[in-house]
Amino acid sequence: MRKVLFKFNSDVKKYRVDSYISFKEKSLSRSKVKKLILSNNLKINKVIINDPSYILKSGDDIDFCIQPEKIQSLKPYKYKLDIVFEDDDIIVINKSSGISMHPGAGNFDNTIVNALISYKKKLSSPEQNLRPGIVHRIDKNTSGLVVIAKNNQAHEHLSNQFSKHTITRVYQLLVWGKIRPSKGKIETLITRSSKNRQLMEVSNQKGKKAITNYKTLEIFENENTPTLSLLECKLETGRTHQIRVHMNYLGNSIVGDDKYKKKFKKIQNIEKSLADNLSNLKRQFLHAKTIGFIHPKKNKEMSFNSILPQDLEIILKMLRNTKK
Repeated sequence: MRKVLFKFNSDVKKYRVDSYISFKEKSLSRSKVKKLILSNNLKINKVIINDPSYILKSGDDIDFCIQPEKIQSLKPYKYKLDIVFEDDDIIVINKSSGISMHPGAGNFDNTIVNALISYKKKLSSPEQNLRPGIVHRIDKNTSGLVVIAKNNQAHEHLSNQFSKHTITRVYQLLVWGKIRPSKGKIETLITRSSKNRQLMEVSNQKGKKAITNYKTLEIFENENTPTLSLLECKLETGRTHQIRVHMNYLGNSIVGDDKYKKKFKKIQNIEKSLADNLSNLKRQFLHAKTIGFIHPKKNKEMSFNSILPQDLEIILKMLRNTKK
């Protein structure tokens, strides 16, 4: 059990107590805070409050007990991890496509978290029992670099960097068509889709600000191939599915993305091996190439880079050969 104490001082902004605690305690989701409040873990001015929607008043003394859930119930998963860097505080992993970051609905055993447990790694233990060590995520079918926290101090430090959008994250991706202009900034609101709750969408009225900087690295335009563009995207924010949503919003969805896609003509009259590789790609052509941050204990800048995995590199080589 961990106890946190706050004094709320604001005559200007109104806060629900669950929102305020999750704001102050970055490792706690609002749903987790709500669950703890309903279980009588909150006192305000020494009186137990089990109403998550309680509106705080200036001068309120908040006494909140965080009951950590056991993570020992998670099963180890024998899976070879590509560990790029590790010390006493962090692990940087080059994640393969096809594996989820942490347990969730429908998959509790075959994830990066389970693999880390198999490696007997020490991990931070935020009050989300299924996500020890997980500071941020990339999608199951996206490959590339992620940073894992090995203790709570590192977790909090890295979480604050993500919250302040000071983490450097650069992705490479292949999209259908050409983007005009060839480089620029996409700035929108992103919210959960009203039609499919598993997807996100751009909205003009609600959602969280999402900013993606992009530039075109290479265009593949030939009478024997569909027009494709290799892009680099640098994130200023890190919203769920952000790059995938923004590319779809522009009308240039990512090759291989089965959720965010536009209808394109069938691939015809091109070299068979290239057509097969494009058609049979079981993932989106999206790779987290670079991650940079301040080390949580050494307070020095760190940056890591990774190359495209073989299944993506093969497609690029084939496309480049068609240009000759």
